[in-house]
Amino acid sequence: MSSTDRVIPVRKRPVEPAKERLPLPALLALSTAVFLTCLTEVLPAGLLPAMSADLGVSESATGQTVTVFALAIALTALPLTSATAPWPRRRLLLTAMAGFGLANTVTALSSSYPLTLAARAVAGVAAGLAWALLAGYARSLVPARLHGRAVAVALAGIPVALALGVPAGTYLGLTADWRTAFLAMTALTVVLLCWITLAVPDRPGRPAGARTPVARVLAIPGVLPVLAVTLLFVLAHTLCYTYLAPYLHHVGMGGSTDRVLLVFGLASLLSIWLVGALIHRRLRALTLVASLLVAGAAALLAVPAHSAALVYAAAALWGLGWGGTPTLLQTAAGDAGDGAEEDGTGGGAAEATQAWLVTLWNVATAGGGLAGGLLLDGLGTGALPWSVLAFLVPALAVAAGARRHGFPVRARTAPDAGRP
Repeated sequence: MSSTDRVIPVRKRPVEPAKERLPLPALLALSTAVFLTCLTEVLPAGLLPAMSADLGVSESATGQTVTVFALAIALTALPLTSATAPWPRRRLLLTAMAGFGLANTVTALSSSYPLTLAARAVAGVAAGLAWALLAGYARSLVPARLHGRAVAVALAGIPVALALGVPAGTYLGLTADWRTAFLAMTALTVVLLCWITLAVPDRPGRPAGARTPVARVLAIPGVLPVLAVTLLFVLAHTLCYTYLAPYLHHVGMGGSTDRVLLVFGLASLLSIWLVGALIHRRLRALTLVASLLVAGAAALLAVPAHSAALVYAAAALWGLGWGGTPTLLQTAAGDAGDGAEEDGTGGGAAEATQAWLVTLWNVATAGGGLAGGLLLDGLGTGALPWSVLAFLVPALAVAAGARRHGFPVRARTAPDAGRP
């Protein structure tokens, strides 16, 4: 072979791995379940006058339909999560959402206050079971490095429900009838059941012998710090958010509640996007920043010289801090439970940890509403922002101190597989 006949090897480009994508149809179905359950929990707050008139009770009594919803979650999330652990995940989610839709239908048709309370309790049981399931379900649909983003999409329904769903449901209840608002929740639930059946892949449950007892979950490194931060952070948020309207009336902005909540809601949506983009590498930093942002908002609200500009700035900071917090806390709890499973110290620990988080979240929601009401009656609206700081300071200290487990310096949600 002559030199002119030599074959010059062609260097082939390395085949790049396909870019991993989120299964958005499935995750958005989970997010819609979060949206509907979260919206239904707080929907009576905007419909109290009409509901109380139809049910023949006072507005304060009607307000207990929100309390009983939260208490039902707090009392049943842990035992039901343990009891249903062997169930296939999609069947469990479909069952929970079907029960939820049935409870909303009874609420819409009931003219009896005790029956309405019972229906709201059933709705709370179904919602709690779904909430304990959803974050782990979202994580099971994607590889480990996309866990944080998947949870962010699944939990985006929370700020959307608060920012857009509550005003829309209230408007529908006022322009049509409060019962129409609840029947709309039922109709959307029927659509969601079809969506879950078609778009959400099934995942197996866990055999009885492979489950971690819910009490033993508390001994897993990192779980207690995450739960402590959850309890303190949600208490801080709820006691002020619940009584935002009286605070705004106190500072001469009683007619601006809708606009302040809109600013809060839009900032919350931005927060969800930022957290979803960064959580796989910066879970610890984002948690600390979220605490500082909400603390900064409380500090602005505590300023004696009341100013509309300061209130709107506080609402923006509050939304930026709070919007992504459910995702951060659910992800931190899931990471702690996943670590126990990978170490062989606990099967099903991630789901049991989520059940603890859901339980404490609703205990904090009920406790925050109660504490805020007591503060409002005893010390006035000016005490609310200072109380937020009183809960957030220890929450920030716990998160900052959990450097090895809970909120580690190098988060478990950031595996850099395939990267130099």
